[in-house]
Amino acid sequence: MDRFVFLLSAGLARGAVLALFALSLVIVWRTARAVNFAQAAMAVAAVYAAFAVTAATGSYWAGLLTGLAAGALLGALVERGLMRRLPAHAPLPGIIVAIGLVMVLQAGLAIAFGPEHRPMQPPFSQRPFIIGGVPVLSPYDLFTLGAAAAVMAALALLFNRSSLGLRLRAAAFAPETARLLGVRVPRMVTLGWALSCAAASLAALLLVPAELGLNPHAVDLLFVNAFAVAVIGGLDSPAGALLAGIGVGLLVSLVTGYASASAAPLAVLALMTLVLLVRPGGLFAPKEARTA
Repeated sequence: MDRFVFLLSAGLARGAVLALFALSLVIVWRTARAVNFAQAAMAVAAVYAAFAVTAATGSYWAGLLTGLAAGALLGALVERGLMRRLPAHAPLPGIIVAIGLVMVLQAGLAIAFGPEHRPMQPPFSQRPFIIGGVPVLSPYDLFTLGAAAAVMAALALLFNRSSLGLRLRAAAFAPETARLLGVRVPRMVTLGWALSCAAASLAALLLVPAELGLNPHAVDLLFVNAFAVAVIGGLDSPAGALLAGIGVGLLVSLVTGYASASAAPLAVLALMTLVLLVRPGGLFAPKEARTA
């Protein structure tokens, strides 16, 4: 029972990071109707910027803000410099360009910083609290949960309770109508990419200190699991990303604890396959997405 409680608490923190990264994929899908397969490489580049600033200043918080800003800037630059020039209704060129961008970014980071893992110190202790003799969440896990929850709540308010969020959704779902109503659609798409990459960068910044460290491939597995989360929850559903992220995080933690780490990706793949057979649009996709 003690082991079960510990694995549940660890899975909760992992699930929050998964949910945040999956939400970043949902954002770019909802604003540009595209899946950014370069999201992991772009997030890692932002983490390297945060790492450099933290090393130069000694301040984790300065590095965190730099990483978020770098992620948002990189997302905007990629959209304006690459994705905007591709055919709007053909997904294949975007996928090819994204894969090429992954190769360029990861190779460039390896050349500039080396392929080895660089440890990143978290701002809080990773020693778990002991409650009733059972190790549960650590101070850093609580920080991770709080940061992810705060960002997801802020994004939910932005998209559902603000005029800017309405313009972002209109630019994605009805661009021609939105243009007629005075919405600057290209600007909204750029903003969507910036928000998406900033959220992905935060997820990577929360993950890396708890893993082996920073290297050009540090976020690859996070992207794979988060993409599965987005598919399971529904690419059109931010709430689905949140709930599926927590669920997959718990699943990965339990399978890793009771079986092995190598079995966890198979469990996620099996869950995604089952969901696609039952609900091709995702568990929490809107009705229109499921019946299209």
